[in-house]
Amino acid sequence: MDKIINPFSPGAGSPPPELAGRQGVLEQARVLLARVLAKRPEKSLLLTGLRGVGKTVLLNEIERMALAAGYRTILVEAHEGKPLAVLLAPHLRRLLFELDRIAGAGNKARRGLAVLKSFVRAIKIKVGDVDIGLDIEPEPGTADSGDLEVDLPSLFMAVAEAAQERGVAVAILIDEIQYFTSSELSALIMAMHKMQQRQLPLVLIGAGLPILPGLAGESKSYAERLFSFPAIGPLPERDAISALQDPVRVAGEAFDAAALQEIFRLTKGYPYFLQEWGYQAWNHATASPITLEVLRQTSELVSQRLDENFFRVRFDRLTPREKVYLRAMAELGAGPYRTADVADKMGVKITTLGPARASLLKKGMVYSPSHGDMAFTVPLFDEFMRRAMPVFEP
Repeated sequence: MDKIINPFSPGAGSPPPELAGRQGVLEQARVLLARVLAKRPEKSLLLTGLRGVGKTVLLNEIERMALAAGYRTILVEAHEGKPLAVLLAPHLRRLLFELDRIAGAGNKARRGLAVLKSFVRAIKIKVGDVDIGLDIEPEPGTADSGDLEVDLPSLFMAVAEAAQERGVAVAILIDEIQYFTSSELSALIMAMHKMQQRQLPLVLIGAGLPILPGLAGESKSYAERLFSFPAIGPLPERDAISALQDPVRVAGEAFDAAALQEIFRLTKGYPYFLQEWGYQAWNHATASPITLEVLRQTSELVSQRLDENFFRVRFDRLTPREKVYLRAMAELGAGPYRTADVADKMGVKITTLGPARASLLKKGMVYSPSHGDMAFTVPLFDEFMRRAMPVFEP
């Protein structure tokens, strides 16, 4: 088997050779993009799911769709410690300059740059040194209050009006959106509310952990009327097998049926794990078809690679107390887990777990699927915790 033409691509956001089982959400995105271009209202999208289900891959694919439809796009990744305003400002500057270069009457792109200058001046007071190199006078009284919930909608309106004047639309795509603060998320929701009210050609497509619908609803009660929240989960068996078999067939090779069944059993249909198993199985097969025996020979290697490259980078960010907390969860099985049961397993009072729980939530290691419950944000992390800490010691 030629390793150079191995069709599988395990990696963060790496596009798989076969985007199986995601036709529904891609169709939602296609309709959203087309309706906004046609000046018809449509809900923006916030994709939700665990780590490793392919949310980033979908965002990249939707950006390609938007570009093909004539959109101007901004694609960013949120992370701890970088405010929303600082994240967006340089990209909005680039976008407005692009709009200003498009031939056509009107000066709304220049006005957008002036509004952006006002916005940046105001946020410098709160977040420190921000310089995006705009040699233009700010527009007094617009997006310059220093209150993000007031200023961001004004800025988005100026950008969207500039795009509308030039006959184009804008798609802002944001990954890991759950890292924004409550006020930042609220400002985004309010800005998109303005877009829908005025039917302006700017859409937001985001992705985040399963807590995202709850965060959005807590921020603004009308969020569910502005956004659809497609849940991106593991692939069902038929789609998982297609994701493995179809690209191998294109390369002129094949899997045994038993091998496909075993990979699905081991991965539970999670796309990242499918790519890792497919990649290693191809590399270790001496001939086609790839057999169940090949999978057995590579099992230890795949587990080791997942532990080192997917799980341990998250494990190493944890404090000793947090590790014990997660190991107690793993001791209880696959989850979800009642917080009271975790406390019992650790032999402590539930009231003492608050700081560790809050820290794990902030780090994106766990989420709360319902009141009083906890679950891992990383698929199969319970199995990893039992491998990493074979003996549970509260």
